[in-house]
Amino acid sequence: MVIERIAVLGAGQMGNGIAQVAACAGYDVVMIDIKQDYVDKGLAAIEHSLNRVVSKGRMTQDEADAALEKVSISTSKSAAADADLVVEAIPEIPELKFSTFAELDGICKPSAILASNTSSISIDAIADATSRPNQVIGMHFMNPVPIMKLVEIINGSQTDAEVTEAVVAAAAKMGKTALACNDSPGFVSNRILCPMINEAILTLQEGVAEPEAIDGIMKLGMNHPIGPLALADLIGNDTVLHIMNVIHEGLANDKYAPAPLLIEMVEKGHLGRKSGKGFYDY
Repeated sequence: MVIERIAVLGAGQMGNGIAQVAACAGYDVVMIDIKQDYVDKGLAAIEHSLNRVVSKGRMTQDEADAALEKVSISTSKSAAADADLVVEAIPEIPELKFSTFAELDGICKPSAILASNTSSISIDAIADATSRPNQVIGMHFMNPVPIMKLVEIINGSQTDAEVTEAVVAAAAKMGKTALACNDSPGFVSNRILCPMINEAILTLQEGVAEPEAIDGIMKLGMNHPIGPLALADLIGNDTVLHIMNVIHEGLANDKYAPAPLLIEMVEKGHLGRKSGKGFYDY
């Protein structure tokens, strides 16, 4: 399987980051979203990011200009028709994912690989919405995409080995390290990370320590670059709650039940950085 043209569905922070690293790797990229304003902002974000890379001396201006020229934008999913690989990076809403993949299945050429950047939704469930479950895979980039080296590759139960090989090769060409796992609630990254964050929230809820102490202990004692409560605010407490619910339901084990304080904060709109208030004020 040869991947030359990539379509990225979603022009938000994850989508424009994926489009950027793909373009820098030499792929022709089309970035698609539902509104012109969204794709315009996504393209501006890529240009801004590339300018920062140039200012730090990690890329020449000519290289940045060449990468930007590799990116086209569209508000129609039909722009993905000739893509060899489609990477979906839309909101984590199961029914939206399923309907989008069903639509892509009808638009994309038969040989196209359909990948999801989902952080928690079952790849098998997504694949079941298509007529090509053997060509559906998880391609979970980390945020911020241009900086983070990992791509978590999630194989569905029907994903073909050559599909996995092609996606791993594409990730490597983008300068990423691709590590594979099988479809399971939370995969590897969030099955380990989010329960740790949830435990930190329970520690705060029970009055064991204040947020600064909890985060400081994990940073200084465990060499974490960011504390779990600050990380929850960065990810979004609503996203953390969603992932905990997926893991709790999928594994049917109450040790994964979301902390009552997490539920309360989301209900109050204290989502973290994106709302201006979470475990810290922003």
